[in-house]
Amino acid sequence: MMIHIQKIALLLCFILAFFKPTILSANNPDFEARRNALVDSGLVYFNDNAISLQAYRGLPVNQATLTSYLDGLRSGQNADFQVVQLVRVLELSNGEYDSQILPVFDSLPFWLTNGETKREYWSENHMILWMSSDWLMYEKYGKTIDSSLELRLRHYLKLKLQYGFYEFFSSVYAPYALAGLLNLSDFARDPEIKSDATKAAQNLLKEIILLTNDKGVFYPTAGRNYHGKYDNPYGQSHNNLIYLLTGLGPLPLGVSTAGGIFGSSNLPVDEIISSYRTTVDTTFINGHYLTDGFSINQNMSKNDKTIFQWSSGGYFHPDVAVATATLIQDLNLWNHPEFREFRSFSSLDISGARDLALLASSISQSSVLSREEISIFKNKSITLSSVHDFWKGKLGYQQFPCVANIGTTAIFTGSGKPEPNWDDRPALHANEHLPCVTQKSNVALIMYRPERGLSLFNHKDLDVALHWKTEDYDEERESGSWLLGRQGNSYVAVRRKCSGTINNVKACSDPDAQTWVIVIGNDDMYNNFDNFQQIIEQSEFTEKWYYNGGTSEWVYYAQIKVDGKTVEYTWNGDAESGPTSPDANIQSSTINVYPSPASDQISIDLSSIQNQSVKIEITNMLGQKIYSDQSSAVSTRIKQINTSGFSTGLYLVNVSSGDTRYTRKIMIKR
Repeated sequence: MMIHIQKIALLLCFILAFFKPTILSANNPDFEARRNALVDSGLVYFNDNAISLQAYRGLPVNQATLTSYLDGLRSGQNADFQVVQLVRVLELSNGEYDSQILPVFDSLPFWLTNGETKREYWSENHMILWMSSDWLMYEKYGKTIDSSLELRLRHYLKLKLQYGFYEFFSSVYAPYALAGLLNLSDFARDPEIKSDATKAAQNLLKEIILLTNDKGVFYPTAGRNYHGKYDNPYGQSHNNLIYLLTGLGPLPLGVSTAGGIFGSSNLPVDEIISSYRTTVDTTFINGHYLTDGFSINQNMSKNDKTIFQWSSGGYFHPDVAVATATLIQDLNLWNHPEFREFRSFSSLDISGARDLALLASSISQSSVLSREEISIFKNKSITLSSVHDFWKGKLGYQQFPCVANIGTTAIFTGSGKPEPNWDDRPALHANEHLPCVTQKSNVALIMYRPERGLSLFNHKDLDVALHWKTEDYDEERESGSWLLGRQGNSYVAVRRKCSGTINNVKACSDPDAQTWVIVIGNDDMYNNFDNFQQIIEQSEFTEKWYYNGGTSEWVYYAQIKVDGKTVEYTWNGDAESGPTSPDANIQSSTINVYPSPASDQISIDLSSIQNQSVKIEITNMLGQKIYSDQSSAVSTRIKQINTSGFSTGLYLVNVSSGDTRYTRKIMIKR
């Protein structure tokens, strides 16, 4: 039965080849052959995304799909995903669908209006989908547009050309942004808009294949992504684009939204294809600082300026909090799904929004996608990419700070509650707290140190888990703290904080801090897997805490030396963000007070000042002395103090020895 179906599919592909129009393109023959194969596949294995291919081939558009799209435009949250396809149908057809589509378009808001409760107009991909569609309908049919559209659209395109894409390397959102850009590239009548959209689309596609390995797999570090994008190497929306440009990976059976639009586009691609490299070791600079956006977007209207700030992730950052609250209040957006959870603040004075955001800095700042330094290493089928020092310790949103790719499997760490199925983790918070990543070529040091303020907003799942699919490896080994895997002639080693599991997931629990290491390699680099393991086993790892009395800072430090590379990072903190667990690796030049919170007893580690005179005082936050003890020569390593009579609250523990003074904060909780 299966063979019979395949024969029918091949026959249909052969018949369809005679009905396709002449392709007016200067692209190379290999690309055109892949395009024909993808278009044929999309029409044979039909799904709703193929209606643009039907219009492209001059075939009748599937009426069931057309009706479904039109019925969903008024109610659909992601209506712009369908609008961009319908615009292409209008542009590629000869007016036979105008009477069905245009009346619905006339009733649809193409930009943010008062009381919006469903659609999004502010993130980078949604913005270009709506703006490109609005502009093309204006040029083709004289559609009424708002007075700021042209300025907004031109500004958006210039931003992408100068600073790149905020939602960097996103296999979720990049294909949709591309769809809007391709429509402009193919159909815009204005020559400058057409030219800028063409260049922006080419740049976006170059970024995608920059991190694509020689198997056609795209597992990147990303500014915005979902866990599901790292589970399957093929069958994803971006695989359509990769196949068209490189021929790597299998021919997709059916098309995605972007695949259908790219497959029917005349975008010049030879320059993109020639940019592909199988080996890369570089730093990619992307975006601009949030504060620079204030001058970059200064010519926008008040509302549009805020929306452009949002497109770079600046939603509730203290610097934009007042503008955010003002726009939500002015346009009554409190019932929109994106802002509903903040509705409790709707009655507060807008002028206080900045102060609130500052108090909530552990969650308010890290949605921003500002200027990033992205390390990229690729050698044939292996890739390692990361964003250095990216909102470390704060709440993570859809960011993936460091990802390795070995053949067809992805390896990365993620903070938060470990789940056997990674798709069961919150889609909004890929990380409960973000790490600091330092990468040199094929080695990445990944350090976690969650900010204490996260718990105030009920973000308390501080475990770190490893995305590791045992079934994807031809061979798996363990050596001490290292876990090694081989797929074909490519391999990876992960140094774990611990070798245990949580909820059947390789994960570690340490609320203070933990460091992981990822090293990748292949036969070209290490000759064989045994040699790779030997080099890994010769590595030297250092991890420690110490207190800098001069700056009153707790410092967390880690270093890995492997294969002639030294990767290290010194993470400065403050006087109250040090270790709370008694087994923390504390350098001898400091003291430790634990646990925190405590109840009936605290312990003070005095091992670094034994046999010296020591004075210990504990005061409450009103400055009142609660406890005092002075000894001429401390002989014990651990000093234990009964706190059963202390009330719930914060206390300062002051330890002085000679000219040296240590101050620690500790919480007593009943």
